[in-house]
Amino acid sequence: MSWPARLLTRGDPPPFRVIDGRSDAPFLMTADHAGRVIPRALGTLGLSAADRERHIAWDIGIGALSEQLARRLGAFLILQTYSRLVIDCNRPLDAPSSIAVESDRTPIPGNRNLSAQEVEARANEVFRPYHARIEQEIARRESAMLPVIFVAMHSFTPRFDGVDRPWQCGVLCNRDRRLADRLLTQLRGEGLNVGDNEPYSLSDLTDYGVPYHAEKRGHAYVELEVRQDLITSDEQQEQWAERLDRALREAARPLGQPSGLRFV
Repeated sequence: MSWPARLLTRGDPPPFRVIDGRSDAPFLMTADHAGRVIPRALGTLGLSAADRERHIAWDIGIGALSEQLARRLGAFLILQTYSRLVIDCNRPLDAPSSIAVESDRTPIPGNRNLSAQEVEARANEVFRPYHARIEQEIARRESAMLPVIFVAMHSFTPRFDGVDRPWQCGVLCNRDRRLADRLLTQLRGEGLNVGDNEPYSLSDLTDYGVPYHAEKRGHAYVELEVRQDLITSDEQQEQWAERLDRALREAARPLGQPSGLRFV
């Protein structure tokens, strides 16, 4: 595959979408894998139409769920437009999985043997603009002395690498468990099977959003995973948005945020 002068060309959408919340609402939400668009210059990455709709390409259901939840919370939400197979916006750029050559036993032909220029084009036109917009919102809040509660939204496939996953959702954190522990209590109190750093664990080496945007600044945060078969329909998404709205509000109240914190 030859390297184009620019990766994104006329007709390609911007690398992110933003839903503005209330300026005084504390929640800042991200959805790193909300989209499954592939730039026209990259064709299909050598994948079938069916594979481009599977969980390997995006976090199924998480975009719609995140939008519903953000509206309930009055949160600022930024959603990634492009498929995680173009470049994974929740991986450090030097991570082997930043541009995956295989995912859940499926080869990604269009990601093999990329030149340094091809890799840099994906980082410059997809990864960096998305994270720069998140940084812009955090800087706005910090300069105005507004609270930041960072919520990274993800979904996971019910079966991965041949193994069924029993959790209905997962609460992920790294060093800071302030919000995660309280959210675990809230969600488990509703009778849910909630994974504690399951089905994934969060670390500086495997994740980018939380370590870079929230943890290094000392902002309260959580990374949420919801099982994809539970958020496929509009009704399911509405139910989960209501549940997470309730749980996040209760979990965040006693975190010692500035007195001006308001829940809408």
